[in-house]
Amino acid sequence: MNNVDPFPPAALRGGGDTPSTARPWRPLAVLAVCLTVLGASLWLIVAWPGPTEAGPLVVSEANATVTGSTISRPIEIAADGVTLRRVLIVVDGASAVTIRPGVLDTVIEESEIHCVGATGDAVAVGPGEYTAVRVRTHGCGRPFARTLDAPATILDSSVDGEPYTETVPGSITVAADPADVGAVEGPAVTPRRVAASAPTPLGSWPGPDSTGVPAGTVLTRSGPLDLRHDGQVVDGLDVEGCVLVRASNVTIRNTRITCHGPAFAIRMLGTADNLLVTDVEIDGGGRTAAAICCVGYTVRRADIHSSVDGPRVGSRSTVVDSWVHRLVRTANTHNDAVQAVGGSDIVVRRNRLDAYRPDTADPMNACLMIGSKPRSAVRNVLVEGNYCTGGNYSIGVRADLTGSGIVIRANTFGRDYRYGVIARPDQPGVEWDRPSNIWFDTGEPVVG
Repeated sequence: MNNVDPFPPAALRGGGDTPSTARPWRPLAVLAVCLTVLGASLWLIVAWPGPTEAGPLVVSEANATVTGSTISRPIEIAADGVTLRRVLIVVDGASAVTIRPGVLDTVIEESEIHCVGATGDAVAVGPGEYTAVRVRTHGCGRPFARTLDAPATILDSSVDGEPYTETVPGSITVAADPADVGAVEGPAVTPRRVAASAPTPLGSWPGPDSTGVPAGTVLTRSGPLDLRHDGQVVDGLDVEGCVLVRASNVTIRNTRITCHGPAFAIRMLGTADNLLVTDVEIDGGGRTAAAICCVGYTVRRADIHSSVDGPRVGSRSTVVDSWVHRLVRTANTHNDAVQAVGGSDIVVRRNRLDAYRPDTADPMNACLMIGSKPRSAVRNVLVEGNYCTGGNYSIGVRADLTGSGIVIRANTFGRDYRYGVIARPDQPGVEWDRPSNIWFDTGEPVVG
């Protein structure tokens, strides 16, 4: 056998083939490579659709979720129930996320939007009916577009590194990291424990036997509700999902609502008014920002639990004979059993407000928080006959509150607070009735 070295010394040294070792197949190989490259180039010219920025990414599948992606072109939401979660959106001079007219329940959460080279008209999100939760925008002329006809909910979001606080009629804004009223009051103190002296039994206030769906009620399974007809009545449903109310004089009764969405279990939209919620259980699923929001409603004999906040009360809102408990602490939340975010003609009466969670020994932020960002005025408020325990302060009053006619009287307080019973009882506009606000365990007046 003849042993032929396929790589003679000259080739190994980079000196090329000698005439005696030149390979006749090499020109053919080079020609084949050239033809392959030419063919691939022609395929790219014919088949490549062009830059991704040429058109929007249209999401047209209902209840679709886009998660964990970096997207470099505008997004157009064309179906109900779409969620964008933990996405980074970078657009050049265009609106980032648009929502087609009539599309409902868009959610953008834990996401970041950059408008590169944007003009003053570039919109990060909207307009449309959407919820933005912990969305950070950068360089967008209009970060969150909202109108009265297309209200939106903005929670814990920011614009160019600053909390977003703009208000629009019909929409809800809760700015990032609202002030903790206890933080400026010094270190926490150990609550004083006083031996009970014939306390009024907790059964005198609402609880498991007197709130929620009456025992023996047969419930019919239901999905999320979108209530659009004036005078509509919802009775005897087991609702797996959240409830939108777009009409006036709606009644929800003898019903259980389990909402796992990031915003509100029951939300009033647009011009909806005079909602009645009675004998209802509202389960926030450990995630929902608030049980109900925000104006023109009455809640009666409700069992409210497992949400970040209980009811958020605005103008013409009443919460009576209800039990708010088992609030859920999540990252950077300041949990309130009831929160008055602004408005007038508010009543909170004969409720059991258990801000304190005994299973985690967490007092949360407040039984009742008065005033919140944005700094809307709070007027004509009656807080009467409630049992309250927990909170940094059980009654939180913001230092920057603009208020008048806020009457707090005849309430009974436990001692599971972190700092005290009421922050700033002498704040202008607040009437703290010292003789009638008493300790649960002794019946003695609370010194505010």
